[in-house]
Amino acid sequence: MCPCDKAKNYDIINENISRIRYLRRDTESDHRVGIRESYARAGQVIPHLLNEETDLVALAQTGTGKTAAFGLPVIQRIDLSLCKPQALILSPTRELCLQIASDLTDYSQYVSGLRILPVYGGSSIESQIKTLKKGVHIIVATPGRLVDLIERRTVQLDHVSTVIMDEADEMLNMGFLDSINAILSKVPQERKMLLFSATMPKEIEQIARTYMHEPKEVVVGSRNEGAENVRHVYYMVHAKDKYPALKRIADYYPNIYGIIFCRTRRETQEIADQLIADGYNADSLHGELSQAQRDAVMQKFRLRNLQLLVATDVAARGLDVTDLTHVINYGLPDDIETYTHRSGRTGRAGKSGVSVAIVHSREKRENACH
Repeated sequence: MCPCDKAKNYDIINENISRIRYLRRDTESDHRVGIRESYARAGQVIPHLLNEETDLVALAQTGTGKTAAFGLPVIQRIDLSLCKPQALILSPTRELCLQIASDLTDYSQYVSGLRILPVYGGSSIESQIKTLKKGVHIIVATPGRLVDLIERRTVQLDHVSTVIMDEADEMLNMGFLDSINAILSKVPQERKMLLFSATMPKEIEQIARTYMHEPKEVVVGSRNEGAENVRHVYYMVHAKDKYPALKRIADYYPNIYGIIFCRTRRETQEIADQLIADGYNADSLHGELSQAQRDAVMQKFRLRNLQLLVATDVAARGLDVTDLTHVINYGLPDDIETYTHRSGRTGRAGKSGVSVAIVHSREKRENACH
């Protein structure tokens, strides 16, 4: 029996997930671990993870309670007496990796002895190796760093019984397919595998066919569509008027808290510099910044010390911020999947949000050709 079953004042989350007993009943704790809004969505996945041996493909937008959906049953399935990696969670970015590990730590705060380790680039690999040698139960990893550890023979995956790929479409967009293949070749064939993705491109379907055993598909929301709570607006302007239009939007919504997506690093920095010079509370996030600089900017934005974050898609991956009022597309992205990911950052957990596109006529014609 799981040690947490012995604790007092614990209750069942709901009828469908009655085997999970390590969350406190009180409302304050529910809000502190941030899963009250996730119960309904998680209920589609948790019984499957606990009771069924088939694999699962879950199409879910950002902010639909994915971490609770896979995290709670993963914790339940861990054998605490075996201090070896039993669950592997892959995520596309350092930031998302850390967020998942933090959420799992919150969910398991009453499970004595559970060890969770995030492994990612940009941090000391020696420190991560040292922790691995002491023994861990759950590894949350970015593909590149995990491959590095595998090649150094410092991580053993032969006891892994659950593999989860979070934001799988983003991992493919970032070029991690070879790393994923290398990782899955080291994991036992007899495993349970879950794949979470906001969209379902052909590459994801190929991964499902190659590595999953007759997976069941669960759709949270509508396939390849944005969140229902997001209102979509676009403004058609002349190219020279794009920046003035952006300022008008910021002026019209004085309490705006949003991300402005740009195509290139150069454009991102230029727009951020203009906003700062014009007195707006803004900053930039792109690949030419150091990791320390990116961390500092993201922390300021999380704390709402910034109202507007001007970012590239790559730099913003894994940035998990709640309560965004707006996502602004400073020009249209090349594909609907990117637009879906951007829009999914607002309108989370039942709240409303606005996705704005500032488009000039040439962009509209170019996208119409696609």
